[in-house]
Amino acid sequence: MKMMKKARIPVLAFVLSVAFILCTVLPVGAIQFGTPDNNNHPYVVMCVFDVNGTPAWRTTGFLISPTVVITAGHGTYGTDGARVTNNASIPTLGVNGYPGPGPWAVEAAAIYTHPDYRANPAPGLPGFDAYDVGIVILSEPIVLSEYAALPDPNLVESLPILAGVDLVGYGVNYQQRGGGVSPYDAWRWYRQRYYAPASIVPSQDSMSDMFVKLTANPGQGKGGTTFGDSGGPIFLAGTNIVIANNSFVTNSNCDGVTYAQRIDIPEVLDWINETID
Repeated sequence: MKMMKKARIPVLAFVLSVAFILCTVLPVGAIQFGTPDNNNHPYVVMCVFDVNGTPAWRTTGFLISPTVVITAGHGTYGTDGARVTNNASIPTLGVNGYPGPGPWAVEAAAIYTHPDYRANPAPGLPGFDAYDVGIVILSEPIVLSEYAALPDPNLVESLPILAGVDLVGYGVNYQQRGGGVSPYDAWRWYRQRYYAPASIVPSQDSMSDMFVKLTANPGQGKGGTTFGDSGGPIFLAGTNIVIANNSFVTNSNCDGVTYAQRIDIPEVLDWINETID
């Protein structure tokens, strides 16, 4: 999930161009075709990561306890600091448009990336990404009445065709076209946490043991993820159970389908539990 970094939109880490047929694989961002989440999912958070002490990019993440955030490995990888907030709206102050340290967020005490995260992918989509999971341990608790829940092992295999899911994230929301601006640079952000329903696309391809494939079109009241939603949760519809976290899209318009790293595979669940223990 990488491509050349674009300093004007520090969406998240290590964006690199990877050609797959005629598509470009890109890191995921915000919810499009959605509605403001307000306080319906307060355990969904925004993470701002530092490189050399400076805010560099953001991801979405989710709290599984007062001090443990799960997010994307491409967000945590190569960073030296972070802060996390569950505010539904984000202030505009700071470097690169991201607020620095202050009372708006909680600082990270430790940051971890899955040891098998594929930071240097092989050519082609099947070799592109793997174990795209990171953990942020907070220096202070975010106290809530409920948190996101990890799934049972291999839960995805038991789900029906086109199972409903809930998308929640802090990504970009719409494109402002014209003036020769590329589709990637045309995205704009409401600086809020957004929600949209979606469905799992049936898939038995070479990536299905690592990723779930999701719809990303506005038909039939559904929504999709965009840049900035990386690391955000894929909830089983109507629950707080996370089956996957957003990983990448296949084109700059964030349409068609998107891919999310499965959290339910045993080696990911085992690493999360061992790390936080």
